[in-house]
Amino acid sequence: MDFGGASRGLFKRAALILRQLGTLRLVAMVAVLVLALLAARFSWETLFARDAEAILYDLRAAAAAPRAEPDPRIVLVVYDDDTLILTGKRSPLDRTVLAKALARIDTLGAKSIGIDVLIDQQQPEDPVLVAAFKAMKTPTWLAYASNATNGDKITFEQQQFLENFTGSLKPGNVRPASIRLAADSDNVLRRWPEPKSGLPPLLPHATSGEPASQAHLDASVGWRRPAADDRELFATIPIQTLADDTLFAVPEAAALFRAQIAGKHVLIGGHIQDIDLFSTPLGRVTGKQMWGLDAFAQMLAQLLDGRSYAPVAGWVLWVAALVAVAAGALTALGALRPLVLLIVLTSQLALIGALPFVLHARMTETYGLPVFGWGAGWLMAFIAVGSAARVIGSEQRRFAQSALGKYLPRDIAAQILRDPEGLSLKGEKRELFIVFSDLEGFTKLSHAIDPGVVATLLNRYLETLSDVVLSHGGTIDKFVGDAVVAFWGAPIARPDDGARAVQAAIAMHAAGEVFRKTVPDGVPAIGRTRVGLHFGEVIVGNFGGEGRIQYTALGDAMNTAARLEGANKQLGTSVLISRDAAERSGLTGFRALGTVELRGRATPVDIVEPSDADPEALAQFDSWATAARRGDDAALVELRRLSDLHPNDAPLRNLVYRLGNRTEGGYFVLD
Repeated sequence: MDFGGASRGLFKRAALILRQLGTLRLVAMVAVLVLALLAARFSWETLFARDAEAILYDLRAAAAAPRAEPDPRIVLVVYDDDTLILTGKRSPLDRTVLAKALARIDTLGAKSIGIDVLIDQQQPEDPVLVAAFKAMKTPTWLAYASNATNGDKITFEQQQFLENFTGSLKPGNVRPASIRLAADSDNVLRRWPEPKSGLPPLLPHATSGEPASQAHLDASVGWRRPAADDRELFATIPIQTLADDTLFAVPEAAALFRAQIAGKHVLIGGHIQDIDLFSTPLGRVTGKQMWGLDAFAQMLAQLLDGRSYAPVAGWVLWVAALVAVAAGALTALGALRPLVLLIVLTSQLALIGALPFVLHARMTETYGLPVFGWGAGWLMAFIAVGSAARVIGSEQRRFAQSALGKYLPRDIAAQILRDPEGLSLKGEKRELFIVFSDLEGFTKLSHAIDPGVVATLLNRYLETLSDVVLSHGGTIDKFVGDAVVAFWGAPIARPDDGARAVQAAIAMHAAGEVFRKTVPDGVPAIGRTRVGLHFGEVIVGNFGGEGRIQYTALGDAMNTAARLEGANKQLGTSVLISRDAAERSGLTGFRALGTVELRGRATPVDIVEPSDADPEALAQFDSWATAARRGDDAALVELRRLSDLHPNDAPLRNLVYRLGNRTEGGYFVLD
């Protein structure tokens, strides 16, 4: 691929837009590009985009979460709903069972103990708990929260009680640890809490043995998922089990629990229905919430694993935003063919979507990565620059069409010179032969190539077809893009107008075939020229205003001719003529193609196409087609046989299909 040539082409196209766009349009385009850049950089801070960014983050965090076997380093000791039933207490939780469990865990050789239970109000069993705490030999960390940072969990009075209670345990091995978790505004827990002054170390830091560590704070949690969905990541023991003296009187049971506890980090907290539950990114996949105690366990495991997400610098986000916007703008400037454009669009959007998943899987911080913003910025830039390019291209195409307005029939020009009063705005009924032509696929092509090339090709094509029409004595009604509308029979009628119209229709198709084979190198393939011809009554005359008039025809016959041209695509033909027009032309050499109901018309139309076959063969063919239409199965069999002999004859194959699927009236309704 010639990248140098492509770059020069983009530069020229951009320069053309800047020169011809005009001040207001240029300012508007630049304003949209600036907004696109801001969207691509700050979408996490934008109200509606933030929700989309959060969802995308959750999807990649869940997708990147590794599957893991149960963690042998961490054990959860939990208050559950059975505990509440057994103790008869819900809030605050029973402290006697906590005291017994702590004493038991201490004797079983735990490595550390973290307690996610706030002791924030006085209870009768407090002396038992205080005695257990003071007797602890294992490093133990007791939940702490402040009203300033956890106002929804603790009042100021409760905070004072908690601080006095914790102070009463000194000296000893029990110290406070923060249990602050910071969910986002949508109540989804995605990150470690940010550092807050005045708080003790976070519970995972404290129990890991590095209470002074600030690792991971304000960064993404490195979630893990169990290796199997029916298993848990962490071994869980109901707290009442560890407080059961009868159970531990059995040596085998005591040995079993020692194996579960010895050398492990023990976290104590709640697994109580509807209490302390958080949504997490994993919930996008599992549909489940997570208890706060399990979230602390996930964080502790991340610390023990040494897994951390590398932050992305702010300047990198700016560069990424610029790249996304520039990619959208350059894609719009590329004037690519539809298929190439589709591939480029798909590739770029796939890259925008997939890159963050890869980064997250490689432990790069993607919280705050404006992925949705990149897509929005790309799209805004694509629309802004593409709209500007289309405005310039549209103006160039309109100029090309306007320039071709000099091609007027000589007989009309002569009549106007002889009778200037003929320009008065009046109409009259006439029976005309009407031709509609269309260049297949040119509309899509015009968006895929440079507007200058579009104008050159369109000028040459319309001039070629105009010459055909004029050389056969026709009147050019109008150009509609690449379509030519012409008629015979007005303003001057000739006896051979029908023959001229048929010959012109055939010649227009032939000229289109020559044109499509002689386009310059580098221009995508151009489709065939399709032509429709009909005869009928219309109103013809000068219509418009004093400053802008057009000699044109109006009426149902015009619509029928247009529908015939469009029907070529479905019928596999190139020139389609109504039988009325063919019979009035005085010519022979037409092959019958049955009767169809055109879109938008309730009256069926008999149709034919030009053919250079032997007249006798055409007559026989017409006979079979007429008989088959009336229900003669033998005639239909003959047509099928003929179709089998000529498998490349698409119109014949279509005729056989239509005759086999005709309505009760003997005709076929086109799409």
